[in-house]
Amino acid sequence: MMIKFGLLGCGRIAKRHSELLGGNRIDGARLVAVCDTVRSRADAIGAKFGVPAAYDIDDFLARTDIDAVAVLTPSGMHPAHVIACARAGKHVVVEKPMALRLQDADDMVRACDEAGVKLFVVKQNRFNVPVVKAREALEAGRFGRLILGTVRVRWCRDQAYYDQDAWRGTWAYDGGVLSNQASHHVDMLEWFFGDVVSVHARAVAALAKIEAEDTAVATMKFRNGALGIIEATTAVRPTDLEGSLSILGEKGTVEIAGFAVNQIRHWRFVEELPSDKDVVEKFSVNPPNVYGFGHQAYYQHVIDCLVNQRSALVDGLEGRKSLELISALYESIETGAEVPLRFAPRLGRLGVVS
Repeated sequence: MMIKFGLLGCGRIAKRHSELLGGNRIDGARLVAVCDTVRSRADAIGAKFGVPAAYDIDDFLARTDIDAVAVLTPSGMHPAHVIACARAGKHVVVEKPMALRLQDADDMVRACDEAGVKLFVVKQNRFNVPVVKAREALEAGRFGRLILGTVRVRWCRDQAYYDQDAWRGTWAYDGGVLSNQASHHVDMLEWFFGDVVSVHARAVAALAKIEAEDTAVATMKFRNGALGIIEATTAVRPTDLEGSLSILGEKGTVEIAGFAVNQIRHWRFVEELPSDKDVVEKFSVNPPNVYGFGHQAYYQHVIDCLVNQRSALVDGLEGRKSLELISALYESIETGAEVPLRFAPRLGRLGVVS
């Protein structure tokens, strides 16, 4: 069975998606059309892979040869575009973050459910081999009680990057480093450590002339008692430094670094296994760019879910969970206060023994 994809949005990230789908690097997937309101962008990718280019979303979605659409437009446009795709009967793969408002995320999930189509949110770092091995160690209980989790996004995005498109760095369509560049890493921290109780964050626009932040720090408290730290910036100069995840537990420590959470820096456990040496030697990969290698495994997962009717690792509800955390971080930045993620009854007497 061949799943035929269309790309909606032909900007920066479309290069990676088109190379995989148009370059026949995903078994069971084929690129059949692209769309962008900027004709030159659509034409460039369409010509490169020999597929039709559209400039109007209605014309694009009217095509009967598209089974699924990769929505790669600015984040603030994701809700309208995902809902349009769902109503056209297309499965949807949407880049991170799935939306910028929780209500929009809810509307997207509802639209896909009502249309009977699947919604996938791109979180490709979950498929990086070092991350997979760390997750296996977590599920095997090798860390014991989790103590501290840290993510660091130290990347370079100069003013020219933000000036490429008017939407970059705006509140309406993008947000800052937390909602854009670091959203994968925030998701990674929550995926390993579980539900978050509360967050406290600070942020500034240190170097970039944008509405939102280019630098942010935050502390988190998890429901299991562990603490978390987020350090995120696009103000590193002159080039990218790292995108990393540290997991500290009572029985072990793992740090996955590289540019895209893709290189094992430390792999240490109190109870060592013979396979630990192989993990470090065979499963540590340093990618050539910040996108890493996870997209290919991610797309294979999408194809498996569509062909074999399996559940997605990151569906709309899972994507919303990550957005809720990011929303809480921004609420804390605005208020300067610690922000809880979920309602905790204080005065209600239901279930309380008097």
